[in-house]
Amino acid sequence: MKIGIIGLPNSGKTTVFNALTGGNAETAAYSSGQLEPNIATVKVPDERLTVLAQMYHPKKVTPADVQYIDVGGLSGERKGGGLPPALLNYISQVDALLHVVRAFEDASVPHPEGTVDPRRDIETVDLELMFSDMAIIERRLQRLEPEIKKMAGKEREQRQLERDALARLQAGLEQNIPIRDQELSDEEAKLLRGYQFLSAKPVLVVINIGEEQLGQDIAATIAYPHHKAAVTQLAGKVEAEIAQLDAEDAQLFLADLKIDKPARDRVIAESYRLLGLISFLTAGPDEVRAWPIRRNTTAVEAAGEIHSDIQRGFIRAEVVAFDDLVAAGSMAEARKRGLVRMEGKTYIVQDGDICNFLFNV
Repeated sequence: MKIGIIGLPNSGKTTVFNALTGGNAETAAYSSGQLEPNIATVKVPDERLTVLAQMYHPKKVTPADVQYIDVGGLSGERKGGGLPPALLNYISQVDALLHVVRAFEDASVPHPEGTVDPRRDIETVDLELMFSDMAIIERRLQRLEPEIKKMAGKEREQRQLERDALARLQAGLEQNIPIRDQELSDEEAKLLRGYQFLSAKPVLVVINIGEEQLGQDIAATIAYPHHKAAVTQLAGKVEAEIAQLDAEDAQLFLADLKIDKPARDRVIAESYRLLGLISFLTAGPDEVRAWPIRRNTTAVEAAGEIHSDIQRGFIRAEVVAFDDLVAAGSMAEARKRGLVRMEGKTYIVQDGDICNFLFNV
């Protein structure tokens, strides 16, 4: 799963990227769309894996992961024209957006607007994403009308449905309503899936604070009442420094700052949840592993995440909830207590389910 990191120039996007990934990407400001993006894959923190590892002593532990893509800064100056093609190409391919918003003051890093104002910057970027979507819709509608006139039957009906849906989205965007907040039928959503509209993507707004702002809940002051959206905060510069330290030095640094644990872990976990993902777990002496799946995934579909043969030959799933297994102390004891269930193909896998799939091929 891919998450695109976006934001205005000098918002600290690449610093946040380094904080989340432990990377050393150059943090000098650069123009949007001018350079290749920074890309890194990170492990999703999951304390359940540590508990299972202590229980099973496996040869390896494999967390779920997400990929972060740090693209050039949005200019906020292309209103009505959409994003530059190179930048649009990168952002359109991600599954969700992480919008870094500056709240820190630093005279050596001037803000493009001259002042620090998180609410204004959130609105600026939201508008830029919506303008980009409007440009795409306008171009498509211009081509659709003459195409429809040449069509007949079912094909014509489908294109008319597409046109009407796009026109409705366009009207909403003109009222500053992002596509994620607009209603689409299942058929309309399927028809429009290929457009990869930017304002339809889930977004995590990360307020980038300074060290002097630690302890202040600035994110709580930011109202962002949109669907598939959340707001959190991170001291990007501090967290980037922590990410470069070994575990012992990191703990000392955190203690000096009176911080319990790195905020990066929370932001990564929130990114994962924002994607609509949960993890089912497998556990044994060879490997303890978290498997990412979409919510409402069936047991037979989850089996396919491990191997297509398991899905094809699915018989049933042996399932125990993580909390039940921990309370029992072992799988054998969980079975004795009747906590292990046999579930069929249509069972909806829950977050933290420990699954053993029985199959025959």
